[in-house]
Amino acid sequence: MTTPLNLVVLDMAGTTVADDGLVEEAFAAAARALGTAPDERMLDHVRATMGESKISVFRHLFGDESRARRANTAFEEAYATLVAAGRVAPVPGAADAVAHLRGQGRTVVLTTGFARVTQDALLDALGWRDLADLTLCPADTARGRGRPFPDMVLTALLRTGAADGVQGVAVAGDTAYDVLSGVRAGARVVAGVLTGAHGADALHAAGATHVLGSVAELPDLLARVEA
Repeated sequence: MTTPLNLVVLDMAGTTVADDGLVEEAFAAAARALGTAPDERMLDHVRATMGESKISVFRHLFGDESRARRANTAFEEAYATLVAAGRVAPVPGAADAVAHLRGQGRTVVLTTGFARVTQDALLDALGWRDLADLTLCPADTARGRGRPFPDMVLTALLRTGAADGVQGVAVAGDTAYDVLSGVRAGARVVAGVLTGAHGADALHAAGATHVLGSVAELPDLLARVEA
């Protein structure tokens, strides 16, 4: 008997939420807040590590912990300002896909590399407080680790109890780090989507079991996998 995919863990920015360059804008604002001009080398690193916990990215870029934390705070403030200005929108079909997944009897968890305050601002701006069964950010895990670690996926499994093991878990995201997190967690389906930061080659290279045009295709994919 095929193990049902009862737990679905979805990324937010780039996967269910249209990013439209907001992360790069907020990173640039954070760099300027620390007196650093955001150059192409820095932005290349930001693009390459989309999906990673933002404080981890700043630790790499700015070195010492104090500067990294100042940059992270500036980033969160800049991103919140963009969200408040109405610069966010759902990926077309994303909310319907989540509703469809839950209608299929699956538990859906939304995850992010942002801090909780930014995740909450996104949820409020989109009216998504009740869209999913649970929302998680890196701070919600036992060790405070975001992607590419498997912690948020495994925390979703432990918190919800929706699946008996990782073979009952599906993960979807738009970045190589989203995919790697799902692979490291042992999820049976790890789907990359092409609505965000990384293309099909990067998603396949990270270990994606499937690559979809968008998260809107996920309910049908999971039904096919189970069949």
